[in-house]
Amino acid sequence: MDWLQQIMQEYLPIISEDRLVQASLIVLISAVASVIAKSILNRLQIHGAGRTSSPIDDHMFGVLKKPVSMSILLIGIHLAAIRSQLFEEQLPFIGSVLATIAVFFWVRCVVSFSQFVLKHLSRDDAKFKMVQRHTLPLFQNLAVIIFYGAALYLILVAWDINVSAWVASAGILGLALSFAAKDTLANLFAGVFIMADTPYKIGDFIVLDSGERGMVTHIGIRSTRILTRDDVEIIVPNAIMGNTKVINETAGPHSKFRIRIQVGVAYGSDVKKVRKALLSAIERAPKVEQDPEPRVRFRTFGDSSLNFELLCWVAEPVLRGQVSDILNEAVYDIFNEQGINIPFPQRDVNLRQLPSESE
Repeated sequence: MDWLQQIMQEYLPIISEDRLVQASLIVLISAVASVIAKSILNRLQIHGAGRTSSPIDDHMFGVLKKPVSMSILLIGIHLAAIRSQLFEEQLPFIGSVLATIAVFFWVRCVVSFSQFVLKHLSRDDAKFKMVQRHTLPLFQNLAVIIFYGAALYLILVAWDINVSAWVASAGILGLALSFAAKDTLANLFAGVFIMADTPYKIGDFIVLDSGERGMVTHIGIRSTRILTRDDVEIIVPNAIMGNTKVINETAGPHSKFRIRIQVGVAYGSDVKKVRKALLSAIERAPKVEQDPEPRVRFRTFGDSSLNFELLCWVAEPVLRGQVSDILNEAVYDIFNEQGINIPFPQRDVNLRQLPSESE
């Protein structure tokens, strides 16, 4: 501002010695400069930003038109008021009013631009994991609070209002609210971190450390919802989800899920025959995937059985129960057909009569 006043003091007297004429000339020049600045931004929006694939710069030049042109005009009005010397006593008041108007236009510009950028980022969930469609309202509201709070602070400074007491009061109030709503805040921050880190997503089958298993149907700011195989919805606070072990059965290099069918056969059984019998059970379960190829493992020598394990894959975890049922039935039927015995624990109890005391 000082260099502008020096230029005015040097060149305006050449045109006219009348301060009112000089003030009017300043307003006229600022109005013309405002129109020129708006025209330049408009050309940048059309010709310059149109060369890029991102719409962000297009929107940026669009929202800058009004605050830039208004700021130039307001600066001109303020300089004209100073130059006219008609409102010397009211100059602080005029400056505060003009600053308030400028802050109003600029905060609207910044909020509009931030909303557009956040919305644009939410469309690319893979690249920007934190800003997603269901978290977009949270970040938009947070941006509004931050920018309007900063605008309020600048307005108070423009009116020479001491904000130290306000800041101290706000700090005490914030501390009290944080203690009162610590559980809610814990869930809120945990929800944001879950959305950013994405240990699981909607549609994944997860198993909690407490034993619950089901499909994730909703990830909110406060809680995560899981639908079990019994069609019962479990609502778990995000603070708990963030501090517990979660097994994601859907995650991994592919979405296929492995099933283990454990079975024991009697000692003396033909191992090769058992292997073929277990693999033939796969033919009765059409939902079993052939890639990776099903396999049989001879695991251990048990107390009364040779323990085998049939390993196969299904397309998704939700099929585990259904395919396990089909395979168990098929294995039992095939073993009966081929005379393969499935042992069961036996105990031999020997009864002995003790001699009586009289003997």
